Amino acid sequence: MPFDVPLERGTLVRRYKRFFADVVLDDGREVTVHCPNTGSMLRCGEPGSPVWVALQDRPGRKLPGTWELVQTPDGALACVHSARANKVVAASLRAGLITPLSGYASQRAEVCLSPGKSRFDFLLSDPGECVVEVKSVTLGLGAGQGAFPDAVSTRGQKHLLELIEVAAAGRRACMLFCVMHSGIAEVAPADHIDPVYGRVLRQAAANGVEVIAWSVWPTPAGLQVRGQLPVAL
Repeated sequence: MPFDVPLERGTLVRRYKRFFADVVLDDGREVTVHCPNTGSMLRCGEPGSPVWVALQDRPGRKLPGTWELVQTPDGALACVHSARANKVVAASLRAGLITPLSGYASQRAEVCLSPGKSRFDFLLSDPGECVVEVKSVTLGLGAGQGAFPDAVSTRGQKHLLELIEVAAAGRRACMLFCVMHSGIAEVAPADHIDPVYGRVLRQAAANGVEVIAWSVWPTPAGLQVRGQLPVAL
């Protein structure tokens, strides 16, 4: 999946107020761009890191561009634009690239199964149904190990509990970790950051929720879908 415009390389000065990042481009220009990631960005937002941004200075836009990629301390590339995960997963599902979830004729996004409940990222159907929740993984711990979440996630815990309800009702349910970090070869719950999430993820797996991790390799040219990664529970 290519980016909408060619990315420009620079150096991160700082990230602040969650949604702003100051960057010095390689040509010397200094820009403030949108940071499209609400998480802690642990090991993905250190000042001085090489970054890649998409500059699109359109009328009505408050900032001239968006931060897309970062080179992490271990030299890997990570995509910090968390919404890209759902877009690349949607395209991959349509193309049948995520093989455990292939074979469904219909795909709907942002589906609420019952009043008062969360919206799930995808509902696959025909034949049958499969509810899919997607989480973007960018926290690399070194030695090929990745973890989720990078901060305490009560919202993520709630999604897992509702996936357990989906599975208990006889529907297929899947937690899909979209790993957008070139240095990650295996995913595990970040028990040292959010032990409740780890406990509920294991509970979900024990109660019929499928837990899958899929590698999406970030490059300055685009995002490359690579294949399944092991999940260590």
